Amino acid sequence: MGDLADPDDDGLPRDRTQAILEAAKEVASLLKAGGHPFALAGGVAVYAHGGPGTLQHDVDFCVLPEDIDAVTGTLDAAGLKVAQPSEDWLLKTRSQGQEVDLIFRPSRAPVSRELLDRAEVLSVQSVWMPVLAATDLLVGRLLAFSEHYCDFGAVLPIARTLREKIDWSRVRRECGGEPMPAAFLYLLERLHVIDPEETGDGDRT
Repeated sequence: MGDLADPDDDGLPRDRTQAILEAAKEVASLLKAGGHPFALAGGVAVYAHGGPGTLQHDVDFCVLPEDIDAVTGTLDAAGLKVAQPSEDWLLKTRSQGQEVDLIFRPSRAPVSRELLDRAEVLSVQSVWMPVLAATDLLVGRLLAFSEHYCDFGAVLPIARTLREKIDWSRVRRECGGEPMPAAFLYLLERLHVIDPEETGDGDRT
């Protein structure tokens, strides 16, 4: 797998959001046709769940680590060149002039069948595809926080928009022991996005 060349953008839709959505639809259709388990992730997944409608970044898909060779073969056969970047947790391709990430080890653990089984089948501009569950989307964002990257502003709109679809008990259980996610959850409480966690006697923990 070689490096990806930068394509000529002539002829692409002027609307970046539409170009990103077209890329998501094309790659999802290829993955479905190839019979590969996958789920849409990242900002386009948030959009599919009803989140912000303006997209400015790439397209993300979660795939199983053991399916990487098969997925690469499917995309190569369709004319989408796949490249291995310096990062060892994803592959990259391009569609509709947009970068597409094929993620097989997000945050701290490889993509699992359990994660993909929790995905919800949603329509992305009439193309139905599995989309990471809202809780998994948020957990993934929070577990990516570190002392070197902790952009609460990028995640806050997701938490606000999708809060009714998120299992906050599970988010606390899986992320609340880490300092940065714990601080973000406290911020959500202070902003009245979520209720404070309560103990059995009704006191805040």
